Amino acid sequence: MYFYLTALVAIASTTMVIFNRNAVHALLYLVVSLLAVAVIFYQFGAPFAAALEVIVYAGAIMVLIVFVIMMLNQGDKAVAQESQWLRPGIWWGPGLLSAILLLQLVFMLRGGQTADSTALHYVGPKEVGIALFSRYILAVELASMLLLAGLVGAFHLARQKRREESGVQDAD
Repeated sequence: MYFYLTALVAIASTTMVIFNRNAVHALLYLVVSLLAVAVIFYQFGAPFAAALEVIVYAGAIMVLIVFVIMMLNQGDKAVAQESQWLRPGIWWGPGLLSAILLLQLVFMLRGGQTADSTALHYVGPKEVGIALFSRYILAVELASMLLLAGLVGAFHLARQKRREESGVQDAD
C-alpha cells in the first residue's frame, strides 16, 4: 500500500513538472518527485540509495538548477514575477504531496515495514562506489559532461541576451 501511494505522489509531481510552464513551480514539483523516489528506494531496502537521492539530486542538482534560473534573470519584469511566485498559494501542491510522503515515512518507520526482507540484498556505500567507478564509469562520465554542457550553454545564452539588451556588439 505504501509503495502505491508513494508511486502516485511521484507520478503526480513528475506530471506537474512536465506540464508546468513556470520554471520555479516545476522545480518545486521536481524536488517532491525526487523525494518520492528516495522514499521508494527506502521502502525496497536501499537506505543508502535513498540518502544519495536526497543529497545529490534533491540537494546539489536542484541548487545548480536554481543558479541557472538566476543566471537567466530577465531584469525588472523578472522581479515582479518573482514576487508573484512567492505567494503562499503556489506552495499548496508541493506542500501537500510532501506532507503525504512525510506521513507515510513516519508510519513506515514506526511500523518497520519495508519490502519482504528475504528478497532484499543490502547494498552499501562500498558496493555502490565499486559499481559506479568500474562497470558504470562511462555512464558517470557522460552524465557529468552532460551537466557541464548544460551549464555552459545556459551561461552562453544569458551572456548573449545581456549583450543584446545593452546594445554591445560581439567582437568575436
